[in-house]
Amino acid sequence: MFYLRLSVALVLLIWTIDKFVNPAHATRVYEAFYFLPGVAGNLMTAIGVAELILVALFLIGRFKNITYLLVLLIHAVSTLTPFAYYLSPWEMDGLLFFAAWPMLAACWMLYVFRAQDSKYNF
Repeated sequence: MFYLRLSVALVLLIWTIDKFVNPAHATRVYEAFYFLPGVAGNLMTAIGVAELILVALFLIGRFKNITYLLVLLIHAVSTLTPFAYYLSPWEMDGLLFFAAWPMLAACWMLYVFRAQDSKYNF
């Protein structure tokens, strides 16, 4: 279970770092997929900091009832919002979006079996 947690945390960490390194890209993602225009600047930084804290707590297995659920919900939204890409994957360069489904399954399993996930918890 630790390796599932580690791999999910790695993906989330990359998404979080994007908010600091390339905030314009993160803003476009929020506009295109979450229908939240104008999320930029200090607000994007604050979201990035909050995500970084969440990812760190998730990685070390702290507050599992909350952190594992938040990770599951965040990834579920990220998986479901680009729904149009799933309907015509070859027309809209949507093949990559299908990779989100196995990660969603991993997030679900981590949440369901969070009590058994005890390796490298701090």
